[in-house]
Amino acid sequence: MSWGQPRSLQARQLLAASLGLLAFLALAGYALDRAFLETAESNMRQRLRSLALAYVAGGEFARNGEFIPPYETVDPRLERPGSGLYAEVVLPNGHWDSSSAQGPTLPAGEMLAANLETFEGPLPIKEINGQPGEAYRYGRGLIWSAGGDDARSEFPYTIYILEDTTALSRQVSVFRQALWRYLGGAGFILLLLQAVIMRWSLRPLRRVIDELKRVQRGLASRMSGRHPRELEPLTESINAFIESERENLERQRNTLADLAHSLKTPLAVLRARIGEDVSAAELREEIDTQVRRMSDLVSYQLARAARSGHVLFAAPLEIEPYADQIVRSLEKIYASKGVLCEFDLDDGVKFYGEPGDLQEVLGNLLENAFKWAHSRVLLTVKEGEIAPNRRPGLFLAVDDDGPGVPEDKIELILQRGVRGDERVQGHGIGLATVQDVVRSYRGTLDVSRSQELGGAHFEVVLPPGL
Repeated sequence: MSWGQPRSLQARQLLAASLGLLAFLALAGYALDRAFLETAESNMRQRLRSLALAYVAGGEFARNGEFIPPYETVDPRLERPGSGLYAEVVLPNGHWDSSSAQGPTLPAGEMLAANLETFEGPLPIKEINGQPGEAYRYGRGLIWSAGGDDARSEFPYTIYILEDTTALSRQVSVFRQALWRYLGGAGFILLLLQAVIMRWSLRPLRRVIDELKRVQRGLASRMSGRHPRELEPLTESINAFIESERENLERQRNTLADLAHSLKTPLAVLRARIGEDVSAAELREEIDTQVRRMSDLVSYQLARAARSGHVLFAAPLEIEPYADQIVRSLEKIYASKGVLCEFDLDDGVKFYGEPGDLQEVLGNLLENAFKWAHSRVLLTVKEGEIAPNRRPGLFLAVDDDGPGVPEDKIELILQRGVRGDERVQGHGIGLATVQDVVRSYRGTLDVSRSQELGGAHFEVVLPPGL
């Protein structure tokens, strides 16, 4: 697979985790290495300082100002030439070197002020065999006092203790080998652990893929609900899409069945008229009437099929502008009745769907209310149920002060599949369409007696969307 092509999630996450782990181990190794080196240098400083103070405490000065080393050496290496540990005393008129300094060429030390301490390194030195080397040097400025009143009995001097880096380099080398060996082993174990954890954590995604393949092959009708909550929006959207496609197919079948059922009557009329003894003019008139009727039926069923269902993830729509436009048109049509339409709309409430669906629901419910109302119509729109990470639901109600709907007629006016000629004449067409649209949004349409105005009460409730 080329780098330009998208890799699998597992490969991408494993690669990212591996790079992150390697970067962390490298930084951790570098930090530990620097910490060990600084600690080793600090320990060397303390050790050289202790040797310098011990050397000064055991040493003395002769009358001529020459330095006399301690009788009992503080470290045997100071007595062995080229041992790697050296002592140097800088005097006002010269300097003194320990026996171990015979052979190597040490860096020249300067006179330091009293009680001033220095720690330098690594400094270049030339060893006995002529090979270049390095050493750390600790120095401290002191004042010798012979205890007399003569000012000449006091003079400054500086002691230096030097140690080459051989032992320190060996310690650092051993530490680095152990450090990277352990870090490498830990990194390998962590990579294996990451691979196992990643495979386990991505198991729900693989389950989703397997279920989706089963749906594609027709072995399952929908995705199951046994998924982590992070994947629930995905599986629910897939199920909603599957159900929407099935409902669209069912609507198309229903529309074709309704169209065929509606065309039966005009065709039967034509067939009967052709067999009768009628004049040509009368037959032409009948044919023209039935053809126009069939054309109207076809146009109506096609328009209804076109607006059936809804598109998932539609943009939110303001409800009030659509309601205003519909009410203004109805007020012109029913101007003689003088119907007053009142709005009770919550601020910011929106419809998440197709504009045609909103117009279909509002138009049919309001037109039905205007048709049967005596003088008042009430439109109520409020925000419905709210669910986490979902679009809010919707509550929409239309009330009128008309005669209302008898309880035994409610199921009749809402059922789908009445004859086409009845639909053309307006017997329950709009409410059946509203029922279909509301069902496409997983909502409900209820009809009851209005508690506000005493007439019919049509209530639409849409659940939270995806």
